[in-house]
Amino acid sequence: MIKITIFRFVAACTLTLALFAANQAQDKLDSKLKDEAAQSEKAARVFQEIMAAPDKEIPRDILDKAECVAVFPSVIKAGLLIGGQGGRGVVSCRTAAGWSAPAYFNLGGGSVGLQIGAQSTDFVMLFMNQNGLNSLLSDKFTLGADASVAAGPVGRQAGAATDAKLNAEILSYSRSKGLFAGLELKGVVIKPSKDDMRDVYGDGVTAKEVLQENKVTAPPAVRSFSDTLARYSTHKGEN
Repeated sequence: MIKITIFRFVAACTLTLALFAANQAQDKLDSKLKDEAAQSEKAARVFQEIMAAPDKEIPRDILDKAECVAVFPSVIKAGLLIGGQGGRGVVSCRTAAGWSAPAYFNLGGGSVGLQIGAQSTDFVMLFMNQNGLNSLLSDKFTLGADASVAAGPVGRQAGAATDAKLNAEILSYSRSKGLFAGLELKGVVIKPSKDDMRDVYGDGVTAKEVLQENKVTAPPAVRSFSDTLARYSTHKGEN
């Protein structure tokens, strides 16, 4: 009887310690992902607000044709013009299973013509075809040089103008001071954020593995952006 009691006590202690270790590991993971989760939530909120704007949202038929969607919230002028980090963003692409896990990117550079003032600006980009996707999956690329870009149509803009824009590999938009409109971004450099990618997925995981190959599963904490895209466009891509 004493042996059974001791065995149960040891088993209970072992289970308690295991649960404590698991909770500690989860707390550590949640803390590590706090910044990346906030970035995904911010991108989701920006996209949600844009799509809720009457007659100024991204047309659904355009969105349904996009291979990937990128949102760079709160980009600051100074970062763009002096070559520092202009902003951080989140990208998700269509896969056979739906919208992919989010990948993290940095945006910087730009010409003097891209003067957006002291006010922060939200940027949205739709990658419309395989060429645009290939640019996104490279080490880095420059809008207008490595990938063609055009100002995206908004609201009820359609017809011939829209058809012409769809020849571009990327459609770009901006929102500043409450105004959302297409913007032809040129000279802006976009590249994966190695630090954010490592925090979320571990060492060595590439944007291609996340966005196209479905080799990783996103922690629930960072799924906000992908889940939001699924609310507005459920068409699945082909893998």
